[in-house]
Amino acid sequence: MCNAPVTTESTSDTAATTDVSGQASATELEIRRLRWQCRRGMLELDHLLDRFLDLGYRELSSARRLDFVRLLAEQDQRLSDWFMSRAEPPDAELRDLVRHIVEVVRERRLAAGD
Repeated sequence: MCNAPVTTESTSDTAATTDVSGQASATELEIRRLRWQCRRGMLELDHLLDRFLDLGYRELSSARRLDFVRLLAEQDQRLSDWFMSRAEPPDAELRDLVRHIVEVVRERRLAAGD
């Protein structure tokens, strides 16, 4: 099935494109803003979040994208604890997203032979 864009809505400076599955496509402006927010005080988090932004973000549903934005609002130490499995996020959506991010980055790294 082709997921070519079929509609475009422009409400401000962030135009959203919807594919045939109904999933909103990430705009370049959105990606640039998120990439800036992925910059952290911990280099390991920088790499993990930036890599996920490239490898898996565009495949997220609109709801999961909002969860990703919520995740980026968390403090570095808390994120580090969650990604290193020293603690778990308090809500199920963030817990699932953290697991998903780790899986996507790990799978793509193994596929690339890194």
